[in-house]
Amino acid sequence: MIEAAGTRPLLPSLGALAAFEAAARHGSFTRAAEELALTQGAVSRQVAGLEAQIGVKLFERVRQRVALTPAGAAYAAEVRGALRTLTGATLNVMAFRGAGGVLNLAILPTFGTRWLIPRLPRFTEAHPNVTINFATRVRPFDFAREGHDAAIHFGGPSWPGAKLHRLMGEEIVPVASPAIVARHRLAEPADVLGVPLLQQATRPRAWEQWLTEAGLDPARATPGPRFEQFAMVAQAAMAGLGLAIVPRFLVEEELRSGALVMPFDRPSRSEEAYWLVYPEEKAALPAVSAFRDWLLAETAGSALSPPAGDPAGAPS
Repeated sequence: MIEAAGTRPLLPSLGALAAFEAAARHGSFTRAAEELALTQGAVSRQVAGLEAQIGVKLFERVRQRVALTPAGAAYAAEVRGALRTLTGATLNVMAFRGAGGVLNLAILPTFGTRWLIPRLPRFTEAHPNVTINFATRVRPFDFAREGHDAAIHFGGPSWPGAKLHRLMGEEIVPVASPAIVARHRLAEPADVLGVPLLQQATRPRAWEQWLTEAGLDPARATPGPRFEQFAMVAQAAMAGLGLAIVPRFLVEEELRSGALVMPFDRPSRSEEAYWLVYPEEKAALPAVSAFRDWLLAETAGSALSPPAGDPAGAPS
């Protein structure tokens, strides 16, 4: 029944919502019943009761199948997200029974594949009961909307409603294929002005910073193609599309193998840094705290980690 104004808000039963979401996903009451270990009649009654409660028709019955109405399609998307949130909340609170749990982590793609994932065996050995689920994000997002527990972020120490821990800075260096270096006779910084400069979408000022520090006018540079991820930039440089400017630690393997070379060792220190970020209300989750402590210890030995006593390295 619909509650009167001034009483508790309208809240259908969880069973009715689960039956509706499963029927919406399968387009069938029978398949929803099989998934939920109910009878087809029970699912039909749950959905009918939900429609009566909210006063909106959610399905059109078409022969042996059911099809969502426009209102039903909109409601199904919201209900699916709410059930996912409830499932995540339940798993998180269950983690308090021990030292485990699930960590939904958003990572920068190249940082994740080149730096973080190769080190993860050490984390899983120390915390075998913590499972990490990965998603890639290259820009800040809304934790409440997307459901992630934490993120690796590159930028400044600003993320509303979240705690930030500085992990490390980075040095960016110009790199190219040996063929490009030979073809353009790259011997000194001014030589880069005649070569296409590959762009990275989330670091639009990287080349400008490096050129300015080298005493060169960025307006004289030749912009090259723009890419979304550093892995793509590095691959484009190896293919001979131009000069790239990338964090040194992300291309160490290519530099060792000779697939990429630094035509001159002139690094530039990034003005921003890598941060671990998570919502304040998730700070006490065992999976979050375990990963935070491990990651801060892992980056403490980096040459680009904050010096001892540096306030920038303290939790915000």
